[in-house]
Amino acid sequence: MRRIPVFLLVFAALLAASPTALAWSALGHRLVGAIAERHLTPEAEAQVRELLAGEPDPTLAGVAYWADAMRNEDPPRFKATSKWHYINAQGGGCDFDLVRDCPDGNCVVAQIDRQSAILADRTQTREARRDALKFLVHLVGDAHQPLHAGDRTDAGGNQYQISLATALQPEAYAKDKYVDGVMGTNLHSTWDYYILGAAGFGAGGDAVTPYANKLDALPWPPSDEAPLFAPMAWAKESCRLIEARHIYPDGHKLDDAYLDAMRPLAEQRIRQAAWRLASILNADLDTPSH
Repeated sequence: MRRIPVFLLVFAALLAASPTALAWSALGHRLVGAIAERHLTPEAEAQVRELLAGEPDPTLAGVAYWADAMRNEDPPRFKATSKWHYINAQGGGCDFDLVRDCPDGNCVVAQIDRQSAILADRTQTREARRDALKFLVHLVGDAHQPLHAGDRTDAGGNQYQISLATALQPEAYAKDKYVDGVMGTNLHSTWDYYILGAAGFGAGGDAVTPYANKLDALPWPPSDEAPLFAPMAWAKESCRLIEARHIYPDGHKLDDAYLDAMRPLAEQRIRQAAWRLASILNADLDTPSH
C-alpha cells in the first residue's frame, strides 16, 4: 500500500481542526469601526454613545466583532444569524439574485438594509436599535471582504487549502496547529487574519489605534466608485475584485510575499467600509432624539 507523506497528514489534520473562518478578524472589524467613528457628525456620535452606553467598550471599534463573538458567547443566536455575514452568487459571474442567493433576507446585502432601517427608526426599542448598530458595524465590514461576496463553490475560500509560511503567530485557537513556521489554513483565513495581522502593527487590540491612524491619514474619502448607500453594489464590487486582483493564487503554498502583495487591497477595502459605514450612521442618526 502506498504510504501518504507525513506532511500531508499533518496539513490535513490542521485544516480539519480549524473552525470555519468568518470575515475580517477582530483587528479588521475594529479598524472599520475606529476609522468610521472619526468621521461621524457630532449628533451621530452622540447617538452612538447613548446607544452603546453600558457596553464593555462603548465605541464602534469595541462592538465591531460582537456579531462574530456570538459564535462562542451566544451559539443559538449566532446560528440564527450566521448567514447574514455573506452572499454567494450561485449562478456565477458575480450575478447576485436576492431570491436565489438571499432567501428570507438572510444575507449580508439584505441585512445591512434591514439593520439600517431598525437603527433609524426611533419607535424601536433602545435594545433593538443598539443591536442593529452593532450588526451594522460588523456587516458593512463583511461586505467589503472580497471572499464574503464571491461566486465560487468553495465556501468563500474556506475550502481552498493553503500552506502559509509566516512568522505571524496564529490566533489562540490555532496555536497548536502552527508547525515549524508553517500554518495549515485556507484562503479565507489568510484574508481574515494574516494579511492585516502581518502589517507590522501586530494582530491584537493594541494594534487598532496606530493602524487606524495610518489608514486614516491617507487621502479621504477613499476612492469610491460604488454608491454610498448600496450594499448590493458593494457586494458586486467585492466579487469582481476576486478575479481582477487575482485573489486566488495559482498554487496552495503561500508566504509573506502574497500577504504583502494583497495588503494594499485589503486596506483599501477597510477604508471604503469605514467611509460607507460612517455615511450610513450619519444618515440614520444625525437627527436629535426626542
